[in-house]
Amino acid sequence: MSSKKIVIFASGSGSSVENILIKFKETSKINVVKIYCNNHKAFVLKRAKKYNIKTLVFSVSDFNNNVVFDDLNLIKPDLIVLAGFLKKIPELIIESFKNKIINIHPSLLPKYGGKGMYGLNVHKKVIINNDLDTGFTIHYVNKEYDEGDIIFQKKIDVDTSLADELAKKVLKEEHKHYPLIIEKILNES
Repeated sequence: MSSKKIVIFASGSGSSVENILIKFKETSKINVVKIYCNNHKAFVLKRAKKYNIKTLVFSVSDFNNNVVFDDLNLIKPDLIVLAGFLKKIPELIIESFKNKIINIHPSLLPKYGGKGMYGLNVHKKVIINNDLDTGFTIHYVNKEYDEGDIIFQKKIDVDTSLADELAKKVLKEEHKHYPLIIEKILNES
């Protein structure tokens, strides 16, 4: 099997990104070739530097005016991985990389999906609504927030009334499963 190329889009601290980098650092089968970020102050950029991964920091206009699209076409990634990326992907990128863009969302979609539903916002809703379980969803990206075909879901018991504790519990499971699902998708493509 020839080496598969992935790129990662992130907006924040990048703990999930670093988790993916650690997982694939020791293999020649899957290479993270670039990290795209829409926030020049995001800690994920320091993580990328630590692992010698190229980055592209872009503005909203770069995203919508094909700067990112053109760069992706130069790389021709086998998979585009969203890991804490908070912007909507332009339709041109979605159409050009059909079924090659995945996202991880901290709820059991379709519950608590859509614009503004990310991070602690999701976990607070779970607690306010007294849900007995929560989890995360890995799904393909389409032109609607959090509505693409579901690839994998993991259910997690809600055993706390604190959103930040719940977030840590969900994130721990996300870190365990996201690299495995990325690998599975690439092995099947």
